[in-house]
Amino acid sequence: MQPKPRRDVGSLVASMELEEKVAQLLSVPVEALLEGGEFSKQKARELLAHGIGQVTRVSGSRLGLKPREAARLVNAIQRFLVEETRLGIPAIVHEESLAGLMASTATCFPQAIALASTWNPDLVYRVASEIRRQALLVGARQCLAPVLDLCLDPRWGRCEETYGEDPYLAAAMGVAYVKGLQSGLRDGVIATCKHFAGHGSPEGGRNTAPLRAGERELREAHLFTFEAAVKEAGAMAVMPAYHEIDGVPCHANRRLLAGVLRGEWGFKGIVVSDYFAIRQLQTYHRVAASDLEAAVEALEAGVDIELPSGDCYKRLIEAVREGIVSERKIEEAAARVLSVKQALGLFDNPYVDEGTVPEALDNPAARELARKAAAESAVLLKNNGVLPLRSVRRLAVVGPCADDPLCMLGDYHYAAHLGLDKPGVEVVTVLEGIRRLAPPGTEVLYARGCGILSKDRSGFNEAVEVAQKADVVVAVVGERSGGFWLSGREQCSGEGLDRSELGLPGVQEELLRELVAAGKPVVALVVSGRPLALSRDVLEGVAALLEAWHPGEEGGVALAELLFGVRSPSGRLPISVPKTAGHVPAYYWRKPSSFNPYVESDSKPLFPFGFGLSYTSFRYKGLRVEPELLGPESWLEVSTVVENVGEVEGAEVVQLYVSRTYASVARPVRELKGFAKVWLKPGEAARVTFRVPVDLLAYYDREMRLAVEAGEYRVVVARHAEDEGLQAAVRVEKGFTLPARRKLLSEVRVERARWSL
Repeated sequence: MQPKPRRDVGSLVASMELEEKVAQLLSVPVEALLEGGEFSKQKARELLAHGIGQVTRVSGSRLGLKPREAARLVNAIQRFLVEETRLGIPAIVHEESLAGLMASTATCFPQAIALASTWNPDLVYRVASEIRRQALLVGARQCLAPVLDLCLDPRWGRCEETYGEDPYLAAAMGVAYVKGLQSGLRDGVIATCKHFAGHGSPEGGRNTAPLRAGERELREAHLFTFEAAVKEAGAMAVMPAYHEIDGVPCHANRRLLAGVLRGEWGFKGIVVSDYFAIRQLQTYHRVAASDLEAAVEALEAGVDIELPSGDCYKRLIEAVREGIVSERKIEEAAARVLSVKQALGLFDNPYVDEGTVPEALDNPAARELARKAAAESAVLLKNNGVLPLRSVRRLAVVGPCADDPLCMLGDYHYAAHLGLDKPGVEVVTVLEGIRRLAPPGTEVLYARGCGILSKDRSGFNEAVEVAQKADVVVAVVGERSGGFWLSGREQCSGEGLDRSELGLPGVQEELLRELVAAGKPVVALVVSGRPLALSRDVLEGVAALLEAWHPGEEGGVALAELLFGVRSPSGRLPISVPKTAGHVPAYYWRKPSSFNPYVESDSKPLFPFGFGLSYTSFRYKGLRVEPELLGPESWLEVSTVVENVGEVEGAEVVQLYVSRTYASVARPVRELKGFAKVWLKPGEAARVTFRVPVDLLAYYDREMRLAVEAGEYRVVVARHAEDEGLQAAVRVEKGFTLPARRKLLSEVRVERARWSL
């Protein structure tokens, strides 16, 4: 049977019974619809009699479904809804897709923090586009990504899910991701921007703890990334955060959801709850005395659908009948859900063409894209000349992350998320990548040395013996990602896995010291979900330091390409690396008063935001800034020439910062307002031009007006947040206010030429 005729949403809502309206605000885990692993019409009649808003994780469930099995199950569910319910309204199937569709055979791209390290929005767009293609093959029409939180405290386990610490960089990456995933909605997948808002700065770095930020910081930093995704990319779904802001949980925050998101920004999509978050209004935050009260609070705040099930929202029928909430509120939320379903084309065709579904979603082109992303995401932090590796007769590969495929994955990759022993796709470890790419005649030796979290040092002797036999040692150390729902698997990064220290876990630093003491050059390759603070003696002792993050399925090959000089490192830090946990916060855009020194040291980071080395060198010259006087309709145009003055091809990330000389309110020392990644051959140069809308110079003044105040603004084109770079000044002669930001991202133009410097 074909889907029932398309109807106007208003007419459809008017024709619905109360139970049918509420059903559109509910979701159901796919497992609840199965009997003996097969779709059960009996269970569907019990749970889907009035329809359903969403179905939770078909491909991402523990069922381990292959793509064709998932597509077949999605079609069975949609067929039941279309043919055996009164109104025939299909469901939205949602999945996770932080760094690849969370499915057993889907491509595992580098984790989000790694994608941010590429400083390449076009690459993120391509990754998201491939995720969209794979999601559509299995019937998923909404994905719960991207994460637009700012990680201002890397003790927080979900730091790896973010695009780093900077509002502008995170916004640019988030906009690219949303555009790639959603495409044209009838052929797209809804992006879900989360966690709204400020989830990445919890008190003490503890997951779901309160946000300690004033209204000014909330709007200028934590809300900025979401505003950009809504206004610049047309994001169609938002997920509130678990935590509270000034005592009000985000899932019950009417001012945030109805006031800012819908009222000020004009958001037209749906707000979906985080998993179990509505129940937490009662059990966790204690602002509701029952599940019914929790449901009413969330609905009236602006949450349209409860995920992953209708645990609390099923009581909305009772709430309407008892006069606790108006049926009009139910209708408004149902209409928004139905409007999104209509925009997706689900009323016309909710089915997957099973004949086009492959046996596995991963494919050679996607793997090549994953390799490129992994190569661009690695950040070279130190190099005394040992890299790239040349004429190495014997190479020792040591460390607990060297040959562990799960170390390559982030917390929302399928195997890591579910605690599986083996991924469903080939994941190339660093050891395997090195063995594949090592030049002929190079002997590759291996020893694990120690575990990730274990205090056992019994493997040290073998590791040192292997190191002593080699010319160079590559020590692969760091973290394994997962979630708090898993135990005994050596995870120390991911959701709910917050740390009180930021050094290498277990005895890994001791292992590095032993390897350095063996007298051979040591390349420390760190696989992690957060910036790890190495002790000074370890940092000084290693010959090179490469931050790899969790680089995904092709990470081993990509990292080997960098080690052997097939590619030049081009990643830049999207987050500052603190010296110790006691140096948190270390993010670069702090106020001047935040840089006072400690007794033991200064308060600067170990490595600053935007920092990263290459195998070549670049030179800047010819800064141009115009106009010198800015007005309400101005665009600030900043350009510079960058030249590759080294001997190999490489990429430079040109970064544009702006700061105030004086202002009515204390301002950050610098704020990123634009960037460009430019690939240059030896001797090649390019002029990079940024067009910055004057809106990006605005901030909230003492009266909380969005203002561009009169006075001097410093413009800095630099390599990283602490680089003096090239500087100039512009002025605003007469200040002005804005009702809202009209433009949230700068434009950039790169013109290649042979410039004489």
